[in-house]
Amino acid sequence: MPSSLKAYEQALRHHSVSKTIHSSGSKDSNERLEFLGDAMLNAIVAEFLFLKYPFKDEGFLTQLRSKIVSRESLNELAIKIHLNQIVEYDRKALQNITLRNSIFGNALEAFLGAILLDAGFDGCKRFIIDNLLRFHIDVDKLQITETNFKGRLIEYAQKNNKQVDFVVEEIPDGKNRIYKITVKFGDKDMGMAQHTSKKKAEQMAAQKTFEAMGLALEN
Repeated sequence: MPSSLKAYEQALRHHSVSKTIHSSGSKDSNERLEFLGDAMLNAIVAEFLFLKYPFKDEGFLTQLRSKIVSRESLNELAIKIHLNQIVEYDRKALQNITLRNSIFGNALEAFLGAILLDAGFDGCKRFIIDNLLRFHIDVDKLQITETNFKGRLIEYAQKNNKQVDFVVEEIPDGKNRIYKITVKFGDKDMGMAQHTSKKKAEQMAAQKTFEAMGLALEN
């Protein structure tokens, strides 16, 4: 049982519903705990991979860790463990694409920060390894998961004498900017995706193009 629920309650409170608690402007949101959990998660994942793959080089370990702790991966992981069902947030926050892509993953990191404060380093480490890495993440499968869809698509187009273009449209979104990417393959519009990161939108659009073209890209 947790020794105190206060840290966990704060970990599950998004800044959109937080209150100012200090003259400095500090709020009782989960952002400080997110900082703590992020550092803990990166350290434990790094050690886990270092021990699991004793003969892999730094580049391999760094790339695999990045896949595990990416914002998209953490968001999906938070949903898998149903953390999204208990996070406090203003539903209007989901209208912002940046928050929609990160709100639950950030809460997961904050939750880990709360576990660290409550159960200490060893308790938090056990939770990350036993409940996240070994139960919800297939690390061996993840290492062969393709992420550079844009590079593969360009390579495929070159081999088959096809023209591929990534058409960019910038869409204002409050203080942010959304990049809408449409892949033109030959004379056809194929995959389309939107994201606040141009690179991420390109990869997502390229992946959708792969899916739309099906087995042709397996050659």
